[in-house]
Amino acid sequence: MNKNQKRLALMGLAASMLLFLSGCVSLDKSGNPTGWVWNLLGRPMSHVITYFAHNLNLGFGLGIIFVTIIVRLIILPLGLHQSRSAAYQSAKREYLAPVLEPINERLRNAETQEEKMAAQSELMQAQRENGLSLMGGVGCLPLLIQFPFFSALYYAARYTPGVLKDDFLWFNLGHRDFPLIIIIAALYYFQSWLSIQQVPEEQRKQMAATMYSMPIMMIFFGISSPAAVILYWFVGGIFSIIQQLITNYIIKPRLKEKVAEEFKKNPPKAPRTTPNKRKDVTPKNTQAIANKPQKNRNAGKQNRK
Repeated sequence: MNKNQKRLALMGLAASMLLFLSGCVSLDKSGNPTGWVWNLLGRPMSHVITYFAHNLNLGFGLGIIFVTIIVRLIILPLGLHQSRSAAYQSAKREYLAPVLEPINERLRNAETQEEKMAAQSELMQAQRENGLSLMGGVGCLPLLIQFPFFSALYYAARYTPGVLKDDFLWFNLGHRDFPLIIIIAALYYFQSWLSIQQVPEEQRKQMAATMYSMPIMMIFFGISSPAAVILYWFVGGIFSIIQQLITNYIIKPRLKEKVAEEFKKNPPKAPRTTPNKRKDVTPKNTQAIANKPQKNRNAGKQNRK
């Protein structure tokens, strides 16, 4: 699975988990949210938003912003840990390119299923012996831990009493706002653009199309959501950009040095290549010899005639 496919798979997982967790928060007959995600996380967040809005007289707009900042700061270490794991595996993969590329070339040029399976087995062996993860270091656990917080924030921003009747800046929190939708789409596009800046040129071209996936998704959700929810996504987009900048300019350079030092002590291991055995279709000499007497015997019969 290449990086492009992994990225699409993770986006699909994110969308699936968002829909799943949305089902964990349902509405009762009175239109109030309920469910374990709401009771455990959403309701406390809603109370904090109300506290900022009423007790501190900041309004619901700033209340949503501050609560989103608090929650994102809490789960930021998880996001950075996930980014670090992915960046570490990426750095190792780049260092091992001279070992892996010949195997990938044989895999691409395989003519038979046997050759393809042999190349795949050799590739998996090379990755295993050199400590490469098949998932690229992107585990599901950090994502699964973060999703309930995202879901709870979404419903807290949408269903906190009074939030949809308040105004913030130029828009009403209860109505959709197209300028704000365009802003968050641009933010998530920039974050996606940052995420591919330090990958090899060939892979960057393959991943270019995925840059548009998240902005399009944000536009789709933004059109059907009130501005209060879009405001929450706006703050989340800024945090995603900050996390990506930390990954690109702090985490990745350090990990590249670490990987170079590791492979300096333990050089990359190249698996033993097994030549492909092709079936010999050349006629055996015994068959040629066996056919020759028959030809002479027939010739003798013709002479007697």
